[in-house]
Amino acid sequence: MSVKHPKIAVLLAAYNGMQWIEEQLGTILGQLVVDVTIYISIDPSIDGTEEWCTAYAVRHPEVHILPAAGKFGGASQNFFRLIRDVDFYNYDYIAFADQDDLWHEDKLQRAIYAIESLKVDAYSSNVTAFWSDGKTCLLDKAQPQVAWDYLFEAAGPGCTYVMSSKLIHPLKTSMLVNWQLLQDVSLHDWYCYAFTRSHGFRWYIDPIPSMEYRQHVANQVGANKGLSPLLARYKSIYDGWWFNQVQLIVRLVGRQSDPFVQTWVKLHRKQLIRLSFSAWNCRRRLRDKILFFLVCWLMALIGKKVK
Repeated sequence: MSVKHPKIAVLLAAYNGMQWIEEQLGTILGQLVVDVTIYISIDPSIDGTEEWCTAYAVRHPEVHILPAAGKFGGASQNFFRLIRDVDFYNYDYIAFADQDDLWHEDKLQRAIYAIESLKVDAYSSNVTAFWSDGKTCLLDKAQPQVAWDYLFEAAGPGCTYVMSSKLIHPLKTSMLVNWQLLQDVSLHDWYCYAFTRSHGFRWYIDPIPSMEYRQHVANQVGANKGLSPLLARYKSIYDGWWFNQVQLIVRLVGRQSDPFVQTWVKLHRKQLIRLSFSAWNCRRRLRDKILFFLVCWLMALIGKKVK
């Protein structure tokens, strides 16, 4: 008598991934004690990714290539398309995957155990970043969740996310209702975390790394290590991108009328100063709490660019 394994739909967004995607697919198909089906959506590529994936799917019936849907221009829109177009009716869980990482063989098994044993609705984890020169670094995202962190940051790399069917169906419904507005969201992982927390679902962040997180020049969002990424993130704040995304997330998850949000959502000078004193409840990591406080004051003093 065969043992029934959890059925998981793995959503993989691809773009010019020929250099890494075969190795990554191998680690996904090699997951222990789960029944995996992979759905791949490919942003038009110039390195033969579409042709290679199509041929790979012919040899692996558990891999499906979604029809071409034009240019997405970013991973988030590609993932949103996957959520919209894949039928989740027969799946117990849904997971996100990037094209260039290396999953530990128990990644999904560990996620499902955590969701079921802790009675939560979604899972993410720490990762081990690695570079071509052999350098590695733990990316720790597993600090305790706080009251409002989901309005200001994701739960960690989206490629670690595993969500229950109980969560994915209302998430998908909300996405379809807000489809046009959703196209302005730059980070799908931030939006999914915000929706989950704001709608009363529970999320667990695992301190044990579940995968090797490849770092290379083509990363859309990579490891936040060193001075250069810090400067790039500051520029995104000063240019207005981050604050605009915060306002957009607030709107999409329906938190505009919350009393706490009402005190700062227009991001006027006095509101930014008021928001700074809530830094402890807006970011998880101590360093980020301090930076949040300083950024709010800096933007209040010198002015900020918000559309």
